[in-house]
Amino acid sequence: MSKSETPAEGVPGRSTRGTDLQPTNRFEALSYEPDPDSDLDPAEERPRTTLYLRDLSVSVISWNDSPDIPFRASLNPYRGCEHGCAYCYARPTHEYLGFSAGLDFESRILVKERAPELLRAELAASSWEPQWLALSGVTDAYQPIERRLELTRRCLSVLAEFRNPVGIVTKNALVARDVDYLSELARHGGASVAISVTTLNPDLRRVLEPRTSPIAARLEAIRTLADAGVSVGVMVAPIIPAVNDHEVPAILAAVKSAGASWAAYVMLRLPHAVKAVFGDWLERHFPERKDKVLNQLQSMRGGKLNDPTFGSRMTGEGLLAVQTAQLFHAARRKAGLAEDGPKLSTAAFRRPGGVQMGLFE
Repeated sequence: MSKSETPAEGVPGRSTRGTDLQPTNRFEALSYEPDPDSDLDPAEERPRTTLYLRDLSVSVISWNDSPDIPFRASLNPYRGCEHGCAYCYARPTHEYLGFSAGLDFESRILVKERAPELLRAELAASSWEPQWLALSGVTDAYQPIERRLELTRRCLSVLAEFRNPVGIVTKNALVARDVDYLSELARHGGASVAISVTTLNPDLRRVLEPRTSPIAARLEAIRTLADAGVSVGVMVAPIIPAVNDHEVPAILAAVKSAGASWAAYVMLRLPHAVKAVFGDWLERHFPERKDKVLNQLQSMRGGKLNDPTFGSRMTGEGLLAVQTAQLFHAARRKAGLAEDGPKLSTAAFRRPGGVQMGLFE
């Protein structure tokens, strides 16, 4: 596929990255080490151009049995994410592909060009048990390249045709583009969108989530979807102690005003190489707070920076975790937001051209 250098959304002509690091792939025996005698800046030795690579997967629905995740089936049209969030828990998934969880994750994007066709075949199969499908279960389905490729939009077209319910999580206001398909699904109780909002501070957003939509655009997307009858919630994800935790009440008040109806949160977790990437981010942007942030994270993770235990990995444990939960719940109640999104319905599911249409349409 083609190469491109994509400027940060909302910052014309400016190219940004979440990290310049290339942490060693934990599955690889060999790793790159810059020449200490070179006159070149190590960061400049690496290509800054985003490469879009064909993903030749023969299926697009993934399955999980994690007890603390509310869905079993998910769909990701892209692997890797150009949004460049330094904290992204999905970064280590790129290591399964032979890449690094650092710069590779945000500049080597695998594209499932046949995702809509494969999705249609899987939904049409008699083995498909109607259930809601999570879109963006790992990487964002509305990252910048989606504006041109429209893979996510074409997948939504298939879902609307089958009336199969979908739940979306995204940081990109581009989701409002697809209000036609989402509102059609919503008429049958089959659509829910969660917009991720981590800060109201434009300067923090630019360095924390460099190629995501500006916050004002996300709030406008909430309005657009809510006005069209789509259930819209907000994920404050992640909450980062000593960085954005103090913004929780203001964020929830702002998204309620924009039309959001529910809200949830996730505490920052730093699995595998994300520790190095996020630690480097703190050193570059908040060096005076680095130790405080990491110490507070460790206090919620049993002395570590990540604890994968089901049930607590999303919220943490200990006094600070309890205080954060109390702050969030109190702010949510004050804003008038519900705790959970809608229960999506499969009652309207159909296989176009099949027996159901002949009998009931």
